[in-house]
Amino acid sequence: MRVIANIPHPKISITIFSMNDKYQIKFEAGPMEQIFKIPHSEINGIEGITKMVDDVFIEKMMERFNEMYLQLKEAKGNLGNK
Repeated sequence: MRVIANIPHPKISITIFSMNDKYQIKFEAGPMEQIFKIPHSEINGIEGITKMVDDVFIEKMMERFNEMYLQLKEAKGNLGNK
């Protein structure tokens, strides 16, 4: 797997990898990450990925990160109850 690009963003890290004829787009926020795998044949390289990762996509990503954070926080809080 090799890093082929980074998409700048003020709140999250966005890294694009290439491996086994697929792009892996990794989004990281704190202790959480989300990865999307897309075959090379389905998207027009970095340009296509950049178009796909638009403001609407990022907004939904951030909502999902928030849900993940709340779920993790709740799970950690339940550790003392067991």
